[in-house]
Amino acid sequence: MVKTALITGITGQDGYYLSHLLVEKGYRVVGLVPPRRQPNLTKLGSLVNKVEIYTVDLTSSMALLTAIENLRPDEIYNLAAPSFVPDSWHNPLGTLDLITGTATRMLEAIRNVGLATRFYQASSSEMFGDVISSPQNEETTFRPKNPYAAAKLHAHWTMVHHRQRYGLFACSGILYNHESPLRSPQFMTRKVSLAAASIKLGITDRLEMGNLDAKRDWGFAGDYVEAMWRMLQVEQPEEFVIGTGILHSVREVVETAFDCVGLDWQKYIVVNPEFLRPDEHFQLVADPSKAKAKLGWQPKVKLAEVIEMMVQADLERLQCGSLAPTALIPRV
Repeated sequence: MVKTALITGITGQDGYYLSHLLVEKGYRVVGLVPPRRQPNLTKLGSLVNKVEIYTVDLTSSMALLTAIENLRPDEIYNLAAPSFVPDSWHNPLGTLDLITGTATRMLEAIRNVGLATRFYQASSSEMFGDVISSPQNEETTFRPKNPYAAAKLHAHWTMVHHRQRYGLFACSGILYNHESPLRSPQFMTRKVSLAAASIKLGITDRLEMGNLDAKRDWGFAGDYVEAMWRMLQVEQPEEFVIGTGILHSVREVVETAFDCVGLDWQKYIVVNPEFLRPDEHFQLVADPSKAKAKLGWQPKVKLAEVIEMMVQADLERLQCGSLAPTALIPRV
């Protein structure tokens, strides 16, 4: 019997890779897309012909109840969220409603319709925030530092409460930074890959950066969506920290990107004091031991491979003279 999976945020980076994975596994994939997000469907490329699109207002409890009652999904992946964390400061209430409101309305719909749907909530390492120890695991204290992280934490606990009180199969993945050619240029990794490509082609001549010694736990989006799927295949729903467990510096990312195009990064990087942030005593880095032990999951693609993938994609986009959404579609 064919399983039905619903995805919110299907037009985002994770939505794309997750849709591709589920289609390959024989799922019927349905993207729940708000009316104003319809233009973003071009980001799905040829996948748009392999998935179903259900137009629905994610802020409407009745609309979501109707959607879930009609579609009767076996699995729901709730990925809907603002794509860029700093933007949450400009619209904290909107961020709260999109993240926490959507999760709550969907969980309530599952409960009220009486389905055995398995629910995945996209949590974030941002919830750990001002960490006091490294690495972080499922028992680490949450200390969010921005509206995005606070909203993610609220949605996370709402999911836990629905599981505990109503017995729903609801779980979450606490994901660390994961990159791909679909990353927006607002993100550091894509900013670097785009700059390396544009400098190589003579379009620009320098890149302004902040603290080159800052470190993060970066992985590949394609690996991380597999972890999401695996979380819904186990017997008991739980939370899982998903990351590589390896720290890399911004300097390493820059050096790797420029190496891909045969350039000496030091000739083109300018450190702008306005971009500098205070050093962090403790780093956000995952301890994915539980995911490895219980899900049999581990990252496959190394950061250097991800960066090379991104640089090559940006070279192709710039050479064909387009950074339009259709040009962002990666080969998977």
